Amino acid sequence: MDALAAAFVWFDYAAVAVFGATGALAAAQRKHDIVTFAFFAAVTGVGGGTMRDLLIEAPVFWVQRPSYIMVCIAAAAAVWVFGTGPGRMRVLLWLDALGMAAYSVVGAAKALALGVPPFSAVLMGVMTACFGGIVRDVLAHEPSVLLRREIYVTCALAGASLFVVLYVLGVRGLWPGAAGFAAAFAVRAGAIRWGWTLPAFPGRGKAE
Repeated sequence: MDALAAAFVWFDYAAVAVFGATGALAAAQRKHDIVTFAFFAAVTGVGGGTMRDLLIEAPVFWVQRPSYIMVCIAAAAAVWVFGTGPGRMRVLLWLDALGMAAYSVVGAAKALALGVPPFSAVLMGVMTACFGGIVRDVLAHEPSVLLRREIYVTCALAGASLFVVLYVLGVRGLWPGAAGFAAAFAVRAGAIRWGWTLPAFPGRGKAE
């Protein structure tokens, strides 16, 4: 395995761990037991990647490498032990931003590596980054990330798009991944910090 491939594997594990932690934090919000912590962590950590692999007809990654589920369980255990302090929701938001940014790149990179066209690879990056969080919010009975006014899916779209564009232009090494991650995280950080939103549909106003 070359250095670039190894870097993406570690990037992938880091994203799974971070997303897994957000799932466990969502379980903590509802005061669930340790088994539910682990379940939330696993579903959130591998949900987006599972959907991506099914859509591109690739072997589901965590079936081939159960260590991904073990990483989710470890993240759940860490939250169980250390995640009881104040500001838990704020931590969840920032961890989710990190996981989303990482997964937007990892998902697009795997799709490109398997011969998926660039446009579809961008969509796979967005799917990988967002689907696990959607499932987590549904399980936790929280408002879905898709229904919040703050920018979210757009952040994943920005990161995956920049990565794919740089890759198609021939930029190699860690630069496309680093640039895509930075773009996605920067936009999401602005949305968290300053409440950035896209323009809403104005509608027709009230009926007469």
